[in-house]
Amino acid sequence: MLATLLKTTRPAFLLLTLVLIALAAGLAVYHGHVIEPHLVGLVLFGALCAHAGVNVLNEVHDAASGLDELTTRTPFSGGSGALQAHPEAQRSAAIFGWLLIAVVVLLGCYFVYLRGWELLPFGLVGLVLVIAYTPLITRLPWLCLFAPGLGFGPIMMGGAYLVITGNLTFAVLAVSLVPFLLVNNLLLLNQLPDVEADRQVQRNNVITAYGFKTASKIYRGFLVSAFLGLGLLVAVEELPPLVWISFATLPIAVWLYLGVRRLRTPHPIPASLLALNVALTLSVPALMVTALLLT
Repeated sequence: MLATLLKTTRPAFLLLTLVLIALAAGLAVYHGHVIEPHLVGLVLFGALCAHAGVNVLNEVHDAASGLDELTTRTPFSGGSGALQAHPEAQRSAAIFGWLLIAVVVLLGCYFVYLRGWELLPFGLVGLVLVIAYTPLITRLPWLCLFAPGLGFGPIMMGGAYLVITGNLTFAVLAVSLVPFLLVNNLLLLNQLPDVEADRQVQRNNVITAYGFKTASKIYRGFLVSAFLGLGLLVAVEELPPLVWISFATLPIAVWLYLGVRRLRTPHPIPASLLALNVALTLSVPALMVTALLLT
């Protein structure tokens, strides 16, 4: 049972949270703040619980709706398969998911007590995104498109920076737009293998609502915007020059751009594109963290 519950958190996916909290902490160090390791640890723990919680609730919902029975599972989409292999664990997984959310709420209350009411909007929006993502947001195409990036970018990064430092600047929110765009693209591309299954259970993302051609243009637009935005942040000195090392990932981005443009249908999509999309989403902020800590 414990192994099944752990699998429903999709542990490999949680690496994204680790990288983005590291980016928030790296920005704090770059801006001259003395950070408290135990506070960063609490922020990371809360963010991991939030990410794991939304993953678990998603697994439970998709098992109950039958969606995961309709998908062709890949390492990047279609769920973990844990509840399909052990359907008796579905109720326990639901309880586990809500317990994770309860931990997030308790930690959020502590952080608000510590840093003040200005943190509350971040917490409330983040909580709504976590709870409503699968049952509601996945049925609203444009909200489904922007919700992942909003949750991991401005909400998670901005909230983490505010807790770690006690203040928040426009520059931090501007930097968070880079992961905002990359994470939106991460989820967008991962939805491609499941498009027919999503239609059968009334999921309504931009692919099912507006077609693959539109989704492809959105993906490529976000990809270009992420690198243009990153370059602009360095050019206007909101980020140090060493952040240019993040452009070492540009060949991956070009490969993805051309690969998605060449696709004529959403299925089948080469596993190599899905893997490169994950690699890009993780490596760009990881290189940004490296540059910030070395500056």
